[in-house]
Formats: sequence, structure tokens, C-alpha cells
Amino acid sequence: MVALDFGAVLAQWPLLLQGVAWTLGLTAVSAVAGTALGVGCAWVRVHGAAVPRAIVGAYVELVRNTPFIVQLFFIFFGLPAAGVKLTPELAAVLAMVINLGAYAAEIVRAGVEATPRGQLEAARSLALTPAQIFTRVELPPALRKVWPALTSQIVIVMLGSAVCGQISTPELSYAANLIQSRNFRAFEAFLVATVLYLALAVAVRRLLNWLGPRLLFGGR
Repeated sequence: MVALDFGAVLAQWPLLLQGVAWTLGLTAVSAVAGTALGVGCAWVRVHGAAVPRAIVGAYVELVRNTPFIVQLFFIFFGLPAAGVKLTPELAAVLAMVINLGAYAAEIVRAGVEATPRGQLEAARSLALTPAQIFTRVELPPALRKVWPALTSQIVIVMLGSAVCGQISTPELSYAANLIQSRNFRAFEAFLVATVLYLALAVAVRRLLNWLGPRLLFGGR
């Protein structure tokens, strides 16, 4: 019978705590920046001119049809060949923002396109500018409709951050791998990491479901 020793893993709690903090930090930055990027891209896809629409459409299709780890490796290992060298942390944030931005663009676009035409005509009759119509008439109800899907996508990106340990970003999976390399307790280390990821996913989802109505679209 295999003897499990979780104490050897939990004794490294400062490393685990650092990994959790990095995972949450990467998620927070990418959630804010990625959602903002997605909203901007959604506006271009709905209201932009033909050329910007085509560029944004190509970006969305490229990101949504390639693996996140390939995007991460391209940014961290590929860009230095073009003279752009990034730290592991910055490369991880950039990859997560780009990835979330593409998915958020389609999620938000679906909500914006569901805005009733009568509301848009009423806004135009009040002489609102296109920017005012988008930010005050289209975007708030769109976010209300798509917020559960957007929340799920943010959680998916957070869980996807586990591969950022492959470029030495000190997030949770990197911490678990480092711990098992020190004490050879791989089963226990990654089981603890699994439980922590589950707890983070549940906590982040609940937090976003609570924050969204209060900060973004005026509900309670």
C-alpha cells in the first residue's frame, strides 16, 4: 500500500500561497484588460469600418482556433527572434489578455447585437452620439445578458494559466511542480493543487457573479 504524506507538501505552504497569489494576480489583470479588449473588439465588429472589422475578425478567429499554450510559447519564445524579449510574468499576462480578449469579443458582440432596434432608434432620436449609444444603451444590457458566459470564460482563462508554469511563471502549478521535485511527492502535490484550483474557480465565479451586477450594469 502506498503511504501518502500530505504533510511534506503542506509544509511548503509559503510556496503554495505564493502560487495562489500569482494565479489570482494574473487572473485579475487579464480579466480587466481582456474584458476591456473584448468590448473594444466587439464595438469594432458591430460598428466599425470594413478594414478594422476584418482585422479584428482575423484576430478573433486566430486566437479561438489555436491552443493557448502555442500562443504563450509564441509570445515568450517566438517574439525574442523579432527583438521583443519579455519576462515570464509579462508574457503570461499578455498571452492571457490576448486569449480572453478574443473570446470576450464574441461574447459581448452577441449581447450587443441582441439590443432591440427600438432602443437604438429612440437613442438616435435623442441626438446621442454613437459612443453614447454604445456605452449607455447597448453595452449595459449586453453585459447583463452575457455576464454568466463571460464569467465562465474568465474562470477558464484562470485555469488555463496553469500552463504558464512551463515558462517559469511562479503560479500555482509551477509551485506544485517545484514542491514535488523537492520531496518526490507528486501525487500529493498535484492533488493539493487540484483542490486549490477547484476552490479558486468556485470563489472567483461567485465573486464575479456578485461584482458584475453592482459594478458594471447597475443591478443588485
